[in-house]
Amino acid sequence: MNLETVLRHDTALTQQARHRVLRNTYGLLALSMVPTVLGAWLGVSTGITAALSGWVGLVVFLAGAFGFMFAIERFKHSGVGVALLLGFTFFMGLMLSRLLAVVLGMANGAQLVMTAFGGTAAVFLVMANLSTVIKRDLDGLAKWLFFGAIVLLVGGIINVFVGSSAFMAALSVMAIGIFSAFLLVDLKRIVDGGETNYITATLSLYLSLFNIFQSLLALLGLFGGERE
Repeated sequence: MNLETVLRHDTALTQQARHRVLRNTYGLLALSMVPTVLGAWLGVSTGITAALSGWVGLVVFLAGAFGFMFAIERFKHSGVGVALLLGFTFFMGLMLSRLLAVVLGMANGAQLVMTAFGGTAAVFLVMANLSTVIKRDLDGLAKWLFFGAIVLLVGGIINVFVGSSAFMAALSVMAIGIFSAFLLVDLKRIVDGGETNYITATLSLYLSLFNIFQSLLALLGLFGGERE
């Protein structure tokens, strides 16, 4: 077997591994929407998260989210990681239910939710296509995006106590831009073979999509909501 044959064989194996990670990531990402919807439905229908406002809601969200993410990374090489990821998406659906309940209480609430969903899906499709076209490495961009995410987190914490609609709108616009770029970077990394664990890949994509949807929904509720 000559060198050219060996290289061709190794390239084929690498491409197969990339396709497998991408396929498994997309499959788990689609599955993760089910517990998210269930969690959101439970929260809206029972009002179980209604009391989670102000600093109480902030503490519960941060503790739950970071606790789940730490555990998912700890068990990302086993089926336990998948179960934890699905539990995390259920939790995130619950946390989203407070915003959903407010928006659904508007005259055009259902339309706003579908618009936010459609907008999020459109962003995902655009970034997925761009990730296969862009040739340059985007890992350098990720460092700046991480800094932006920290700014958003600090701004969100501040606004819990300030309660400014204008500040919330500004943060939402920033979040859509930052997490759309995060989506591109993560998809590009998967396509290029830089991410080999589909559970970690799914977690990254899910967080970006969740934040884009939540931010779009907040903006639509602020500027497009029709009070009854």
